[in-house]
Amino acid sequence: MPGIFIDADGCPVKEEVYRVARRYGVGVTVVANAWMRTPEEDGFEFVLVEGDFDAADDWIAERVGEDDVVITGDIPLADRCLKRGARVLGLRGREFTEDSIGEALASRELLSNLRDLGIQTGGPPPHDKRARSRFLQKLDEMVRSVAGASGPG
Repeated sequence: MPGIFIDADGCPVKEEVYRVARRYGVGVTVVANAWMRTPEEDGFEFVLVEGDFDAADDWIAERVGEDDVVITGDIPLADRCLKRGARVLGLRGREFTEDSIGEALASRELLSNLRDLGIQTGGPPPHDKRARSRFLQKLDEMVRSVAGASGPG
């Protein structure tokens, strides 16, 4: 059965992921550059990666497979995971797809160039209740469709 991978450094929706994973009996792999508390339950695994800033991304991208679900706010990681057949969900409930990832990469590049020029671009809006609710709803739909596609677990 497919699993869920969380790019956990700075991820504000880990508890929501755990809730959905328990509901559907799906395993979760939490990957981070620093230790963090994770549920001590069957099906939940914490992986501490050491190395450069992208070490957690590299670990996930090398292991994710078709129909796994990846939770990340990192657009380049989302692109890498999509190319391996995974489903990818952003931290605010936006599903990245083959059709939408190009636009997301282009927007990221544009904002990076503007920041390099010294132009203030602001950051993302706060992660409020609405964003959490949207994320939870989309994750539930995504996991339900993947779990259903893979048959009984």
